[in-house]
Amino acid sequence: MAMTRKQRWLRFAYVANILFVCALVAHQIRLYVEEPEFESVHAKQVPDIRQLLERKSAYRFAVVGNINNSVHVFRDRIIPRINNSNIDFLVSAGNAVASGQEENYRAIYKTLERLSRPYLLTYGANEHSDFGSFQFYEHFGPHFFSFLSGDSHFIFLDGTGKSSLTWQLDWMERELLYSDAEHRFMFIGLPLQTVDHDLPPFESDAFLEPKVFRDALVRIAEAHGVDAVFSANLTLFSKQLVNGVEYVTTGGAGGMIVDSEDSFHHYVVVDVDEQGVNISRVRLDVDEIAWRRTLKSAWSTIYAFFYVSYLRFLLIVSVLVIAAIRLHRLIAEERHYYPNFEIDPTPYMNRPLRIGMYSNNYFPFVSGVSVSVDRLRHGLRSLGNEVLLFVPRYAEKVAADQGVIRVPTLLAFGEKGEFRLTNPLSLKFYRELKAFKPDIIHVHHPFWLGSLGLLFGWRLKVPVIYTYHTRLEHYAHFVPLPGMLFRNLISHYLIKRFSNRCQGVIVPTYSAEEYLRVLGVRTSTLVQPTGIDADRFRTIDDARVEALRHQYALTGKKVLISVSRISREKNIGFMLGALAVLRQWGVHNFHLLLVGDGPATQQVQDRIDELDLAEHVTLVGLVSPQDIVLYYHLGDVFVFASKSETQGMVILEAMAAGLPVVTVRSSGIDDVVRQGHNGFKAPENRHEWAQSLKELIEDDELRAALGHQAQAFATEYDISHFARSVSGFYAEVLAQYHLNRPRVR
Repeated sequence: MAMTRKQRWLRFAYVANILFVCALVAHQIRLYVEEPEFESVHAKQVPDIRQLLERKSAYRFAVVGNINNSVHVFRDRIIPRINNSNIDFLVSAGNAVASGQEENYRAIYKTLERLSRPYLLTYGANEHSDFGSFQFYEHFGPHFFSFLSGDSHFIFLDGTGKSSLTWQLDWMERELLYSDAEHRFMFIGLPLQTVDHDLPPFESDAFLEPKVFRDALVRIAEAHGVDAVFSANLTLFSKQLVNGVEYVTTGGAGGMIVDSEDSFHHYVVVDVDEQGVNISRVRLDVDEIAWRRTLKSAWSTIYAFFYVSYLRFLLIVSVLVIAAIRLHRLIAEERHYYPNFEIDPTPYMNRPLRIGMYSNNYFPFVSGVSVSVDRLRHGLRSLGNEVLLFVPRYAEKVAADQGVIRVPTLLAFGEKGEFRLTNPLSLKFYRELKAFKPDIIHVHHPFWLGSLGLLFGWRLKVPVIYTYHTRLEHYAHFVPLPGMLFRNLISHYLIKRFSNRCQGVIVPTYSAEEYLRVLGVRTSTLVQPTGIDADRFRTIDDARVEALRHQYALTGKKVLISVSRISREKNIGFMLGALAVLRQWGVHNFHLLLVGDGPATQQVQDRIDELDLAEHVTLVGLVSPQDIVLYYHLGDVFVFASKSETQGMVILEAMAAGLPVVTVRSSGIDDVVRQGHNGFKAPENRHEWAQSLKELIEDDELRAALGHQAQAFATEYDISHFARSVSGFYAEVLAQYHLNRPRVR
């Protein structure tokens, strides 16, 4: 059914958002893998601070906490004040970034570069979050460090647990023990002392843990005369003197503040001179009432998020849009799982159709697909339809055939160049199809010429039918990709995606239809095996058959016939192994004629020689489609071991000639072989398969009965039913496709 305008817009929005999400994810990945714009910032800042303090007997520095990538507060209000004051340098006591993602580090660096003073960052909880430890180390430096300048010793600790706490305690005690500095300052992102203030519930656990580590730091600070310990991670300002050590918690440089007297935007100034150390705070917006400060703080936090992480925000929005559209399609749009029985295909059944057809295989290359395409083409033409068939051009010269267009080959591969990649870019073939004005397009492969047919169907606004001929996963050895990747993932995804983009799918058997449904194919499906000319395969030319019997010296032997492409996926090696088992059991009066050609011919001959089966097996080679019926009538039993079939058309041909069959259980085979009625299907076990064959070789009455029943069974698959069934399916798809859609001619 045609999509409504609303559905088309929703699909466009859905696809556009998916592409946008992919672009944003790629951008995020690029941020993490490309060379950093800045690195080891502290290695430059520390020498600058040393140089400043070496020339001064007194100095001032500012301490800020919880910048959180603030734009309105820290960037626009605090930095200008610092730049216009006599403050020598600035220290962040923790949480300079809103989180540890790469874009936050880039944003804080650009903000700090507005300072006309040196600066240092303490590794805090936010720097550590979202796997930010690597970004901090790469961009700024180690998580804990110290330096001496003039008569002061500055120590920066990691309170997040990223660095070993025991190691830091030992390191800090040694630093202070051998330090001659008059003043000592410690910076750690999480507070060491609890505060005598009402804290919001979300900050009840915002202190340094474990308590053993916290107590040890306090003990060392007191024992070695630390002047002050600066921390962040709380939404307030607190200063308390405990056993001679000032513990300052500052959390007002831009992050969230709460409705409390002690929570406000501020920064801390530390004055160091001959008189000692004096710590004061500089409050912003002193006259505003608490609830207004809280609202402004919330807005500042939200604005900072958009300013720093707008791409991440857009990523979230796009993901939500995708989810919303998906939910809308799942819930709001009506779904019809049964066919629309009100659709009337009659207008398309009562007139001849123009059918554009695409196949990657055709004669002179002999294969099941080539035969199927040829029979369908002739069957449709016999019903009065016009067919324009696009197929590859082969090296062999073939007679011109009206309605068959040979597309030039770009690349041929396979032992004999039987697989052809044609030129899909020539506008000539599109113009020929357009001039043909097809009512419908029928493709026989989910790639190359098949993909071209699908594209042209979309361009010309006509429905596309796909016939699922081949189990692609069994052809992984022909694909220049890792076998398991193609076999277990790509092949199935290719079939599913292609089938769902078509308006109809034809499958030869019910097992093939079940496979498509399990994959998730939702397209309308017709189960229709390729037809056979039952009368032709029943016709016997006794003289020519007898001549072949003498040619291969088959008198007195039970003749086994197998017709297939000689290639790996046909499982011929298994069948030869089973024949070796049969001979070990003392059965010698049999001879296999293996009809066909292919890239594995030499390997099969080597296997025949290895098993010493030369007197029991003959590689006949390629036989023309006109003569293949002679070989069927030459045989007593048809044998087949392939597991890659979707139908096994040669099995039906053999049955039409009156042969019982012995096969391996697999898709396609199960649908046409009825156990004990027209043949036997055994598991892929050489002994069980050989036992089934042994029964037919030794029991003439059983063989004749099953052969008679096989011939009767094959008449149900006559080619006349095949073309009429496909033509009827065309009419149904056309009626469905053009419902609510104007015809475009």
